[in-house]
Amino acid sequence: MFKIRKLIVTNNKKLSCPDFNIVKVEGNFLDVLYKTRDLIHLGYKLISHPLGASMRIMHSPVRSILMSNHVGSIDEESLEIIESSIEKYKISMGERTIDARNINDYELIDYELLKSAIRENDFINSIIKNNNI
Repeated sequence: MFKIRKLIVTNNKKLSCPDFNIVKVEGNFLDVLYKTRDLIHLGYKLISHPLGASMRIMHSPVRSILMSNHVGSIDEESLEIIESSIEKYKISMGERTIDARNINDYELIDYELLKSAIRENDFINSIIKNNNI
């Protein structure tokens, strides 16, 4: 059976995942959020949350977001989450400068967070499949 690949929206220059379609974004964290919003308007759906779990990760210039393949219609929940995330990011960052000094560390952290999101998504999907949910 043909497996439809998921989509990763990222500005992580070191990210390479052959099993996924990757949308490379030239720019910062906010640019990744904007591109993700654009894709939601085209019918893609969020799988991972656009914001990190800590304030320190929000200061990272690097972000990768896992999305579903194109589903066709706008997912209202994804749209609400991304709009809220954009506003929260702008408020949290304020006039703060992005920490580009530690870019290599942020790229590694982003990669590890993305791997975790992929594993969690696969695990949840296997539970749903095995229990006919």
